Amino acid sequence: MSDVEQRLRRLEDIEAIRALKARYCAYCDDNYNPDGLASLFTEDAVWDGGRLGRFEGREAIREFFAGASKMISFALHNVMNPLVEVEGDTATGRWYLLQPCTLSEGNRAVWLSAHYSDRYRRVGGEWKFEAVDIDLKFLTPYEEGWAKTPFLDLGD
Repeated sequence: MSDVEQRLRRLEDIEAIRALKARYCAYCDDNYNPDGLASLFTEDAVWDGGRLGRFEGREAIREFFAGASKMISFALHNVMNPLVEVEGDTATGRWYLLQPCTLSEGNRAVWLSAHYSDRYRRVGGEWKFEAVDIDLKFLTPYEEGWAKTPFLDLGD
């Protein structure tokens, strides 16, 4: 493969990974569509949401998302500042998340912010999530903001 072909392949891979992340956000914002979300992960994937839980394997991830809309009735995932590094059939990505959302219990508006650290693997010519790690920066009531109440107790 020539240098130009390698560079083009890298750019196409990065764009495919950006599209994968966009589909992930769209499925999350579609009431956490569990089948759609599960389709984006490898069979042995890990989704680690920190305070939100850790789930290993595609089916465990599907089950988690099947119940997510009971906790969060509205979400709008805004991901930005992607840093994607491709190495053959594997890649890593880092993204910022700023998400207005509504907690189902009490119909409570909140702001959520986090860093995503993702690992990807090409499977059958298609990029999939191998791991999603979420580092929450704040989950705060809309009315109070992150300076006053950086983290809600999800047991509220």
